Formats: sequence, C-alpha cells, structure tokens
Amino acid sequence: MSAIPAGGPGLPQRRHLVTEIPGPASRQLLARRESAVARGVSSILPVFVTAAGGGVLIDADGNSLIDFGSGIAVTSVGNSAPRVADRVREQAGQFTHTCFMVAPYESYVAVCEELARRTPGSHEKRSALFNSGAEAVENAVKIARHATRRQAVVAFDHAYHGRTNLTMALTAKNMPYKDKFGPFASEIYRVPMAYPLRWPGGPERCAAEAFDVIAGLIHAQVGEDNVAAVIIEPIQGEGGFVVPPAGFLPQLAEFCQAHGIVLIADEIQSGFCRTGDWFACDHEGVVPDLVTTAKGIAGGLPLAAVTGRAEIMDSVHPSGLGGTYGGNPVACAAALGAIETMAAEDLAGRARRIGEIMLPRLRKLADTYPVIADVRGRGAMLAVELTRPGTLEPDPAATQQVAKACHANGLVALTCGTFGNVLRFLPPLVIGEDLLEEGLSILEDAFAGL
Repeated sequence: MSAIPAGGPGLPQRRHLVTEIPGPASRQLLARRESAVARGVSSILPVFVTAAGGGVLIDADGNSLIDFGSGIAVTSVGNSAPRVADRVREQAGQFTHTCFMVAPYESYVAVCEELARRTPGSHEKRSALFNSGAEAVENAVKIARHATRRQAVVAFDHAYHGRTNLTMALTAKNMPYKDKFGPFASEIYRVPMAYPLRWPGGPERCAAEAFDVIAGLIHAQVGEDNVAAVIIEPIQGEGGFVVPPAGFLPQLAEFCQAHGIVLIADEIQSGFCRTGDWFACDHEGVVPDLVTTAKGIAGGLPLAAVTGRAEIMDSVHPSGLGGTYGGNPVACAAALGAIETMAAEDLAGRARRIGEIMLPRLRKLADTYPVIADVRGRGAMLAVELTRPGTLEPDPAATQQVAKACHANGLVALTCGTFGNVLRFLPPLVIGEDLLEEGLSILEDAFAGL
C-alpha cells in the first residue's frame, strides 16, 4: 500500500509539525469561532484544516497531521479523491439541484442501482436517498412500521443512531446526545448488547447466553407480534466499536425472520469497505431486511440511504418518502465516484491490510499497558478500551490523556464509548503504510507517557 497523494495533486504524504498544536493561525480562527458558532457544536481537534488527502490533514499553520479519523469514517476513499472530485466538478457545472421529487435525474437512479448491487443479499431491492445517517434511520423505522403495521422498535444498549428526536430515543448514551432534549419518541424498547468484555461472566458466557437473554426479554416485555423492527449496528460505532460474538447476528436475523420482524442493519459507520467487506454484515453472511448507509457513501458529501427488500420498501404509498435535498445530484455524483474508487482500488482489501498491520501492534500495546482491557474491531474499524488495571471500571481520564498526546504530536485520534473510555481508529483506506506505522508509533509514545 503505497503513499497516495489523493486530494490535492502532489499533497505530501508525511507528518510535519511547524508549530505547536494549535498554532497561531488556528488560535485566531478559534477566537472567531467562539463569537460566531453555537457552543453546543464542539470539535475534537483545535485546528482548522485547509487541505487534506490520502492520509493527512493540513492545518492553517501548515502542520501536516496523520489522519486516523477519516471525519468519523466518512473519507474512506481519501479527501478529494480524484474520481469523487472530478464527478463533483462536472455535475456542479451542469446543475446542482432540481429536487428528485420534482424533476428526477439519472445519478439518483444509478446510486440506487449500486446500492442494490453492493448491499447484502441477492433479493430484489429498492432504495431511497436522504441527507444524513439519522435521517436514514428515521426513515427505515417509518418504512418498517408501515410495512408491518406494528409500532414497537427494539434497540440495544450502547447503540448510537443519531440526534433527531426518534434517533435520540434509539441512542443509548445520555451525555452529550440526549441530556435534557426530551421527551423522546415512544414505543422504543432497549435490550442488552452482546458486549463480550462487559457481559456478566465474560466473553464465553456472552457467546453462549446473549441471544437467548435478548430474545427472552423481547418475548416477555414487548411481544414478538408487536415488534416492527430490531435495529442494530453490526459493529457498534459511538458506543465503543463493540463487536458481538460470532453467531449472534445470524441468530438475531433468524429470530426476526421467524416472527415477521424487520431487521434493520445500521451500517452507517461500518459500511462501504470499512471492516474489510463491503458491509460488516457480509462477514457472517447476514442479510438484513433494511440497511441504512451514510458516512463513507459519498467521499465527504452529505448523502444517506435506506436500501431493502423490494416488498418492504414498496409498501409505502407514493410521496410517503422523500425530502427536498435527499439524493442531491452533486452528492450522487460524489457517491458514484466513491463507489467506483472502492471497487477499482479494492478498498475492502486495503481495510483488511490495515487490520493486519494495526492489530498486532495494538495487542502488543495491551500486553505492555494493563490500562488496555480490550482490543477489538475488524479491518480498518479498530479500538482499544481503557479501564482501571485489573477491573472493568472505565478510565476516561487516561483515554483523554492519550488522545491529547496524539493530537499534540500530529496524530488525529478519536474517542468513543458509552463511558468515554475507548480510543477508536478509522484511518482512510488509502493511507500509506508508512504513515500508518508512524501513527501507531505516536500512539505507543502516548501510552508510554501515562
């Protein structure tokens, strides 16, 4: 995997710090931000980006930072990937909007055709395009309720599904996502996640017990005949990159099929080659009824989708789905460029290669530093969970200390987890191996400074 100067032709693929982080130019912009941007909109890194591509971000002071975040799994094909940028320029020069519900255009149809081709399962599919992951999830629930004529929706502990009223109800974490924003949408029921590290009795009992516990709770507390949908992230995102044990997702899919429940796979963070397959469900051959996608779909432009079984999607009456900007032609052009890049450059294979490089070094870190309780993930969607050594007590302070040390030394590292104690790694799938290795060395130094 060679260094790829995608995003700004010739953009050097190297870490290079010329000031402290943040530098004077970024500090000036931060002062302007404070007087203009609402306090509720936060940022992880205190720098302002002026260019990006491949595996680096360039800030206003000329610092070049290694990117292990991809804008939260969005720029998997790199920033300003050539096929994306070329298609966007061409489309913007032709027209930027008609509203597909007023006067349609081919690129919307082409994106839906690609989604039918790429998402799990060989059944006949339909798609509807939207603007954000939360909007996709909200519409998936609408579709499931309409198709089944049922109301209840089952979600999981540690889930994250968005910031709209309904998706906040589905999301498990209170702070910062839900606190004092209620009341929330009704008929949402929560069950435990198959979380191996935190399952009572440990990973082995999780594998043996989780499905039966969850199915029993649905039966006793909701009733299968009342459930419109079960929604799950095949690998949880904001909740901590929780990977359920092998066999759990297939069992859940069989349960939903047996009871006429729509299985919604939220692949917004895990989709589009991120985990080493086109979709995380592919790893165990799970075929959900509906799939929600966003983030990596369009190389950084706002686009999202619900894709699913034709009979479920088409159960909704004409004009029951839509939105003014959903499937914007420029965003559709970007998606076609991004999907073409993923296929042409085998980014699923690149994700697997990233995992092959990162996992041994992360496991070595865990062997060295008892604060790391777990290393998990798949492909280029990886994480480490930090706890007080010898316990499962979360250690968010150490997590923040490591992240800040990475930022100060030119590595973009993100945190997540219900308890704020997980470091997650989402490098662009086009990152060069030299940058990947250097980023891991910075991470090792950060742990050494604890």
